[in-house]
Formats: sequence, structure tokens, C-alpha cells
Amino acid sequence: MQATIALAGNPNSGKTTLFNALTGARQHVGNYPGVTVERKEGLCSVGAHTAHIVDLPGTYSLTAYSEEEKVAREYLAQERPDVVIDTLDASNLERHLYLVVQLLEMGLPLVLALNMVDVAKSRGMEVDAEKLSELLRTPVVPTIARTGKGKQDLIQIAADLAQQPVNQTPLVISYGADIDKALLQMQSMISEGAFLKSYYNPRWVAIKYLEMDEDVIVKGHEANPDLSDRLTAVSARVAAHLEATLNMDPETMIADHRWGFIRSIIQQGVITRSNDSDRLYLSDKIDMVLTNRFAGPIIMLAILYGLYQIVFTYSAAPVEWVEGLFSWLSDTVSAILPPGMLQSLVVSGIIDGVGGVMGFVPLIMFMFLGIAIMEDTGYLARVAYMLDRVFKAFGLHGSSVMAYVVSGGIAGGCAVPGVMAARTLRSPKERLATLLTAPFMNCGAKLPVFALLIAAFFPANEALMMFGITLLAWMGALVAAKILRMTIIRGESTPFVMELPPYRMPTFRGLATHTWERTWQYIKKAGTVILGISILLWVIMTFPGLPENKAAEFEAMRGQVSAAYPEAAALELENAGEGAELSEQAQALSGALAAVDSQEAQAALRNSVAGRIGGALESVTQWAGFDWRTNIALVGGFAAKEVVVSALSTAYSLGETDPEEYQTLSQTLAKDSSWSPAVALALIVFTMFYAPCFVTVVCIAREAGSWKWAAFSVIFNTTAAFILAVGVYQMATLLGY
Repeated sequence: MQATIALAGNPNSGKTTLFNALTGARQHVGNYPGVTVERKEGLCSVGAHTAHIVDLPGTYSLTAYSEEEKVAREYLAQERPDVVIDTLDASNLERHLYLVVQLLEMGLPLVLALNMVDVAKSRGMEVDAEKLSELLRTPVVPTIARTGKGKQDLIQIAADLAQQPVNQTPLVISYGADIDKALLQMQSMISEGAFLKSYYNPRWVAIKYLEMDEDVIVKGHEANPDLSDRLTAVSARVAAHLEATLNMDPETMIADHRWGFIRSIIQQGVITRSNDSDRLYLSDKIDMVLTNRFAGPIIMLAILYGLYQIVFTYSAAPVEWVEGLFSWLSDTVSAILPPGMLQSLVVSGIIDGVGGVMGFVPLIMFMFLGIAIMEDTGYLARVAYMLDRVFKAFGLHGSSVMAYVVSGGIAGGCAVPGVMAARTLRSPKERLATLLTAPFMNCGAKLPVFALLIAAFFPANEALMMFGITLLAWMGALVAAKILRMTIIRGESTPFVMELPPYRMPTFRGLATHTWERTWQYIKKAGTVILGISILLWVIMTFPGLPENKAAEFEAMRGQVSAAYPEAAALELENAGEGAELSEQAQALSGALAAVDSQEAQAALRNSVAGRIGGALESVTQWAGFDWRTNIALVGGFAAKEVVVSALSTAYSLGETDPEEYQTLSQTLAKDSSWSPAVALALIVFTMFYAPCFVTVVCIAREAGSWKWAAFSVIFNTTAAFILAVGVYQMATLLGY
């Protein structure tokens, strides 16, 4: 038997850490059907059996205000897991019990993971798990998810409950005479009509009608319009009565009574405090410094700069090793395969194209590790808190900060989840402004481009350059948001309150899991999407090739070059084996013929489909210093920003001057006369701000509800990026860079 166990819980309750501890590497990530909320699933062994664990989105309640809440509720109601494990933060028990009450009202088979009991103890709190279990009539297991303590007991109890299911009686709370009376009437109507019977229990459905839950009402109207209207009429009558007598609506009344129920549980000796409850906890003391109005931002910038310094310093050697590996692979394949189309495809199209992106895996991994440390310790939430006031000044909401951070506010994120994170904003205008500007952040796909250009032209100031690029991205996004909010998305800002989780010591396993998950996604993308695009780019960079008359001209040039040297030198070169020592004249002839070969390769590349497209754009992009090769790379970058690097790798590989002497792409660009620090700066700025990748554009269209905004994002971003790139290039050129 394989039991299905759903993991529920508030955000920052340690739910995902518990999921990782239970499932280890036996997990996979996808999306819920029809929505883009992340769905994590994994397997866990329990004795001779296996449990299927589903990690639900973190939610504070089971209302339908956000997509996460709606997804969690729909899964619990429709998928009917055998058991639900709700993860509670023992140090903030009262607040976390609100979700517990709602799960119990649904009548779900429930086990409570009383997590972070060590944190509660350090705060002078002892939670009586047995007492809590007795009062709620559901198993409660103390756990410490980050160390794995209690996880075996927890999963065993959940598995036992799944194998010997009992009919869980839904929790019934009194909501006052008026609501209780209405609930009885509505329950009777729902039971008689078998209304939404396959989804929820009658009392729960009635409560949702009183709370005016739009999602349930829509479902009810589709199932039985007449009964749904009668239930709505009862709800309206109760609402009018409460408004007239208590100046209150049913939803507030229900929430008040739930909190009253929770208070009554807490006051029955569930929590014992050994210290004064008003004393400052360690997290509060740390926050007095780290989130201080004046010192906080300075510390935040110092941490960011320190992160980049560490990443570039310690990733340099592994990056060289990986580049060396691809160099060896390229040489080996060149030696095995005879010159021709197949060798060109494998070496220039695949190895050099994908290798240009894969070479940055160590750097990306170090960056993800730094982000995981900031995330797992709780510092990332403080960053959002400190930036809230800044965001308000630019017409954005405090919740927009997390969307920016997820998109790559600290270089290495991804714009797709960042855009989706904007759905937590309730104001449509703030939400739209956020999802249009979040792609300005430096996602992980842009990192290889920046790393490449920094290594080529600013090797002495790598961390400082990356720090400046990050600040520029934030500045650009905020200014763009302000412009949008002052023009086409005008409206007032809404207030923001966020929860600051306690600081925690990250575990090695947690950091390793988070770092590997993100790095693996990058590697997988390079091995699939980027590989496919690299092959496509090789095709359009190779065909149609040179016309016969042009090829004949180069052949004639080779004949003229050979004729200019003694016949003995030509014979020596023709008969020389690999690695043979050549005479001075044979070496000179070899160099002259290689120069002709290089000119022919350049001419063929320029005559290819990609070369013609790049050349056609040159008349415009020259103002930003971009040549036709860069144009090809930037057009390819619309599919995925990593393609900018792989396209440049392929383009320079196809037209390289000396195939015997391997150079990294950074070294090649640094020596190319058409490149300069001014061109590199302009390309960095353009890559930072131009059209989001295709997947992000689709995501914007879906989140904004219109392709009009997706098209606006492409045009607005690209126009702004080009103007800025031209300005940077012209200014840098004037200054002599």
C-alpha cells in the first residue's frame, strides 16, 4: 500500500525543510494542473511501505484570496490525501493554530508536526504536546525539521493513520447564535440537496457561503443554481442582521470566534513560559542591528558585496577546470572526426556552444549557495522588510520586493517565479507594475553573460562590477516602475505588513539541497534547451555557405599563396605529421594558408542566414557598438539569455583564426579588435534590460491576463535597453574606454 500524505503549514514553519528531511533526494518538482504554483512531491519509506509525500504551498489559511491558498484547499478537498501533516512553528503556536482549526473543520485526517521546539525552548517556552493533542483530538509530534529529530515518529504515526483510517469528525465551533442558527438551516438545505457532497462536508460549505467565498459560490452555482441562490440569500440575510446589530460582517465574526477557540486552548496550560514573555528574543536583538534604519542598508550592501567577492574568488579555479574539460573534449573530438560538417556541428555547434554556458556552472553554484544561506537564515526576509519604504516611494508594494529578489535581485534568480510571485499583491495596478519590471533583475541566465564580459574586460574588479550591475538593475527597475505608475498604471499604493521569521542556523543538508536543486535546473537547461538552440544557431550560421564563385576565389588565393613559397616548403607541409617540427618557410606557409582559411570561414559565416540577419541590424546597433555577431547572439537571447554566450561561442568557433590554439571565449573577445570595454559595458546594460526571455513573456501574458501587456513588455524593455546601451557606449567611448 502506498499512502498519500499532504504536507500543509504556514510559510516559514519549516514545512519545506521537513519535506526535504522526509524525502531526501527522492523528489521531483512540477506545477499544479492549470496553474503555475510549484508542486513538490517525493517518496518516503515507512517500514516495508512507501509514502507519497506532497508538499502543499505555504498558506496562513484555507480561504481563496491567493492562488497558493486556493491550490492548497482544492488539493485537500478534491485529491483527498490519506493523511494531512500540518507543520506548526512551536515558538509561534497561537498564530499557526488558525490553519489547524480550518483543517479540522474540513474533517481531514490530521497529524500535527510541532516543529522548532528547540527554538521555542530557547525562548523560554515549553509546549505540552500531549495536552495539545488531547484538546484538539489529533496526534501531535514534536519535531526539529532541520536536524530530522522526530521525523520517524511523525511519518510512522501518519502511515498508521493512513492504514487504519478513522472517520474524523469535523470540528464544530460555535460562531454565536445568529450564525449558528443560519448554519443549521443551511446545513439542512445542503444535506437534502446533496449539494457539493463530493467535495466538502455540509457545515464547511455553509461556512464558506457565509464568508462569501467566491470560489465555492461559483462551484455551487454551477452544481445547483437554485440551491446556491437560496444559500446566498440566507448569507445575505445574516450579513444584514449582523451589520445592523453588531456593525460586523459574518467573515469577521467567524474569524473572531476561531481566534477565541484558539485562545481558549492556549490558556489551558498548553504553553508554559519560564521567562518574561516581553523580553527580547535573540532574533529581535539581531534585528535591532541588521534592520536598523541607518545601519541596516549599509550592512545589506556590505553583505551583497561580500557575497560577490567570495563567489568570484572561490569559483575562479573550478571555472578554469570546467573550461579545460571542454577544451580537452573539443580537441579530442577534432582529432577523432575528419574535418567536415559533422566535426563542425559537434565541435562548434555542440561542444563550444553548450560548453560556453556550462563553463559557468561553478560560479552559478557558488551564487546559489550564497542565496540559500541568506534564505535559510531568514536574512532575505529582512532585505524585503528594509526595502519596503523605498518601494513605496516608487509606487510599488512591499510584497514586490520578494518578486524582485526571486527574479534575481541578488544575481542568480529566475524571472518566471518572480513574475508569478507578483500574484500575492492584491492591488491589480501594483501587481502589473511589479510583473512588468521584475524581469529587469539579473536572473541566473544573465549571469554567464556578465561573468564572460567581466572576465574579458574587467578582470581586476570582478566583484565590484557585479555589485554595480546589481545596483543598476534595481535602479532601472524602480525608475521604470515609477514611470509606469505615473503614466499608464496610475493609482495609490496600498499598505504592507510582513512577517519576519526568526533567525535560524542553516543545516548542511538544507543548503546542499537548495543549492543543488537550482544548479541542476541550470545544468538541465544547458543540456536541453540551450543544446537545441545551439544546434539551431549552428545551422543558421553554417548555411547556405559560400557561393561557388566565392569558394573558387579563396581556393585561387590558396594557390597563389602556395606558389609564392618554394615547392619544398609546400611538400614538407603536406607530408608533415601531427606535432612535426616544421622549417621556417613551411611555418610561414602554414600561417599564410591559415589566414586564408580564416577569411573564408568569416566570409561563409557572414553569408549565412544568421550572418545576414546580424548584418542587417548592424546599421542600427552600431550606435551601441554591437557588430553582426553580437546581433546574432542578442536575437538568440530572446529564447534564453544563456544563448547570448553560446551563440558568441559558436560564432567565434566557426570563424576562429587558429584552431590549433585553444582560447576561452573571454580571451578571444579581449583580443578581438571590434570589442572594447565600452562595447562590453553597452552589452551588459542591453542584456540587463532588453526583452525578457520567451518563457517569461508567456508568463507575463498569463499573469496580466492579456498578450497586450506581454507585447508591451517586449517593446518597452527593448527600446529602453537600446537607448541606455547607446548612451553608455557613446559616453564610454568619449571617455576613452
